[in-house]
Amino acid sequence: MIKVENLHKSFGDVNVLKGIDTQFIRGKTNLVIGQSGSGKTVFLKCLLGLFEPTKGDIYFDDKTYRDFSVKQRRELRKQMGMVFQGGALFDSMTVEENIKFPLRMFTKQSQAEMQNRVEEVLDRVNLDGANQKFPAEISGGMQKRVSIARAIVNKPKFLFCDEPNSGLDPRTATVIDNLIQEITKENQITTIINTHDMNSVFEIGEKIIYLQDGILAWEGTKDEIHKTDNKAVTDFVYSSNLFRKVKIAQQKGY
Repeated sequence: MIKVENLHKSFGDVNVLKGIDTQFIRGKTNLVIGQSGSGKTVFLKCLLGLFEPTKGDIYFDDKTYRDFSVKQRRELRKQMGMVFQGGALFDSMTVEENIKFPLRMFTKQSQAEMQNRVEEVLDRVNLDGANQKFPAEISGGMQKRVSIARAIVNKPKFLFCDEPNSGLDPRTATVIDNLIQEITKENQITTIINTHDMNSVFEIGEKIIYLQDGILAWEGTKDEIHKTDNKAVTDFVYSSNLFRKVKIAQQKGY
């Protein structure tokens, strides 16, 4: 579990995060949504330890990050997996080498142990036989699955995903959503996803927080978001014609 208390982050005179209180549940897909400039990326970087909060606390399993020693922070980093927006695969490395990278960086496993683990995660993301391919030789959806495999290869307790569906067609995006949710439940990971994809919200949003100008303006589930009377949330969620039609149909009981 990750708990956030009164989280503030400022850059000079610019206040980006303004007192966020929430918690993210283990074994659930937790989504962070909001307009561009709402503070989502800064919020995620604070959770990752890339930014030090100006004020407030972030708790990982009831231990506050602020009090962690350098060694404890390093150990925590080993327990984190990250799926980047563009995949962030190394073009000069094969699929297998990309997935092995965190194992080489954070563990002292033997070559045989690393190879076995790579095979396990490749099988889990349905990429058997792709070991020796390079990122340029596989599709965008396959690249995202490699990115997920790399993120979970160290068996993380915490998984962070930044726009994991960016650049994917709707069908492939749904496959990636379902894969992340399945892995979250199977391994009881605390998963946090930054997204603009409303399909993801309605598909896997077991907990959703909506940020507006650095403030937590709403939180709830994918079912509750349909019923909210928070205008900022409904304007954001139903900004497309498709989702407006869904909303109208629900209100009419279709």
